[in-house]
This record gives sequence, C-alpha cells and structure tokens, in this order.
Amino acid sequence: MSFPFVKGHGTHNDFVVLPDLDGSVHGDLDSGVVTALCDRRGGIGADGVLRVLRSGHEAPWFMDYRNADGSVSEMCGNGVRVFARYLAEADLVDPAKPLAVDTRDGLRQVTFCDDGEISVDMGVPKVGGALTVSVSGRALDGVSVDVGNPHAVAVVDSLDQAGELRDSPFHCGVEFPQGVNIEFVERRSDRHVAMRVFERGVGETSSCGTGACAVAAVMAAGDGEAAPTSYRIEVLGGVLTVSLDADQHAHLKGPAVLVAEGTWTG
Repeated sequence: MSFPFVKGHGTHNDFVVLPDLDGSVHGDLDSGVVTALCDRRGGIGADGVLRVLRSGHEAPWFMDYRNADGSVSEMCGNGVRVFARYLAEADLVDPAKPLAVDTRDGLRQVTFCDDGEISVDMGVPKVGGALTVSVSGRALDGVSVDVGNPHAVAVVDSLDQAGELRDSPFHCGVEFPQGVNIEFVERRSDRHVAMRVFERGVGETSSCGTGACAVAAVMAAGDGEAAPTSYRIEVLGGVLTVSLDADQHAHLKGPAVLVAEGTWTG
C-alpha cells in the first residue's frame, strides 16, 4: 500500500493528513491503517488522522477525523485548523476568504487571521451536569460539556493533581457510551488558565482544541463572565485563545503548522 501524506500540528496536537479528494484512495479508511500511521515507533506518529475529502453538501470540504486508535470522532478543534492549513498550502482554497468545513458535527467556519493563526467558530459549548473524576487516588468535582464531542472539565489547584495520566481517569455521574475527553484546569490569573487533557482513543495529548472551548465555557460560567469574553489557555504545546461571542459561540484561535510530507509505503 502506497499513498501520500502530510504531517502537521496545532500546538503540538499532531495529525497525519491524507489527501483523498474523491474518496478513491482510502475507501472507508480501515482502522488498522489509522493505527499504523499514528504509531510513534512503527509509523509516522500522530494523535489522529485527518482525511481530506471533497463534500457534496453545504460546504465544499469534509474533514474525516479518526482518533489514534482508529475510532471515529465527531470533532477536533486543532484538527480543523491543520485541515484548513493544508487546503491553503495546497492551493485548494483562498486564505483571504472565509472557509466552511463540513464535519460529523456539522459545519465549522474558518478564518485565516492576519497574524498567521487560524480561528474556527466551534459553535455553542453545551455545559451540562456535575460529575466526579477520579485520578491518582483523588476524587475531583467536574462538569460535563458537549462541544460536538464529549468532555469532562475538572478545576484543580495544581495540574500536578492529574498525575501521570497514563490511563484514562475514572468518571461517573454522566453516561459517556463513546468515551470522554477529560480536562484538568488550573487558574493562572484573570481569564488565564492552564490545562492538561486525556483524550479518548489517544491518551494525554499536548493540546485539545475542543477541550479548550469546554474549559472556557466552564470557567466563564463559574466566573460569572458575561459574553463577549475571552480566555487565554496554556496547553503543554503552546497557547490557545477561546473567545465567547454574544451568541455564546466559542471561537478557537491558534497556530497550525505543516512540518513534513511524503509517501507511506507500509
């Protein structure tokens, strides 16, 4: 099997990009191919795979996103930015114009910013009920949030409380039949936080765009911050900004970088 790939990342949340414009290269994209590509020793190494497809729906492009374990995911905020960066650098879209990307959670509107970063309208995060997250022998209070994919956000005094995050923290109080992404958040200053994340189907990652949106929504609600407002969110791989507009939409802004391209011959 031989096909082209591109490697990219958004705040070190990294992806293998598979150009497959007419869907003829990968068919249904076998989960075994995804896990092989994402293997950091036997493959290219990544947190997930972004397949680039033309769409016949409301937007011209569809982002087919898979977690590193081969499972299908609805949404990836860092992934959308890397997907958009690929389209622009491949001369498939004009970065001077807004871009609509179709996903399993619906359309996402993308803007290429003057400072070189990319902003994505991630829709309205839906803050849910209370839950408990158990990690390193501690029971922590958390909140469920839906950002197109499921999240559990726990505010901590120190990110060290999350421990090594080798295994998924135990959660209860809310049913997540497809798994859940879990964020640990430490306040740094006014509208400035740091976070770590354990992503379903992957493990601890250096960043999570939808997780950053979930964190901003939870912190704004807890702080009594009226929209519009914004939060600076430090992740292990850099800094993201999440702005909540007057309609409660979360706008995720950050870098997206392509670092390599080649041919897979596995």
